[in-house]
Amino acid sequence: MPDPIRVLLVDDHALFRGGIKSLLQRHAEFEIVGEAGDGMEGVKRAGQLKPDVVLLDLHMPGLSGRDAAAMMTEESPTSRVLMLTVSEDAEDLIETLRAGACGYLLKNIEAETLISAIHKAVEGESLISPQMMGKLLMGVRGELQPRANPAQTAVASELNKLSPREREILGFIARGQSNKEIARELQLAESTVKIHVQNILRKLNLTSRVQAAVFAVEHGIVQDPEA
Repeated sequence: MPDPIRVLLVDDHALFRGGIKSLLQRHAEFEIVGEAGDGMEGVKRAGQLKPDVVLLDLHMPGLSGRDAAAMMTEESPTSRVLMLTVSEDAEDLIETLRAGACGYLLKNIEAETLISAIHKAVEGESLISPQMMGKLLMGVRGELQPRANPAQTAVASELNKLSPREREILGFIARGQSNKEIARELQLAESTVKIHVQNILRKLNLTSRVQAAVFAVEHGIVQDPEA
């Protein structure tokens, strides 16, 4: 049996932490290694415990979740930070992803979605609540439109690293589609898509699907989140 996924819970609401803890403890593949009620304590516990995954609230007294995420990725670079928040604000989303979070989930998600997201985080994937993906792409596009120019030499050089198939898959990633959905759309094996995604991240020196989606919007590969 594989080692359990070690999870740290950081949220200023003890009742919410207790609910998540109770949920995850019903599954043998998870181990709750610690809890914290504020961002600074969360950073300290992350540095001490080196969890596989941190479930981190955004708006807490004192140190914000955004700043805590940035510090956690410095203190424990092997830990994957998943934001778990009520905020549907695009700026909060973009700032926390830039701070190092690998995903952004809303607290109204189903239990099965949270469990799946934790597994995907450990596997190196990223997950954003579906209702937030459009906001991410629109927010990044609006923020970067004045300087985003696919005709620039530097941009062309970056894109030339990708094969036509990889550029096509990058477009699907930017629209928030999973490997399974991309495979179905392109009539490829899911394992083949996974290899393409890994190659895209390696060639562009990116670490997550979220960064790949942002790259696609910056460089004009996706012109409209609803495309």
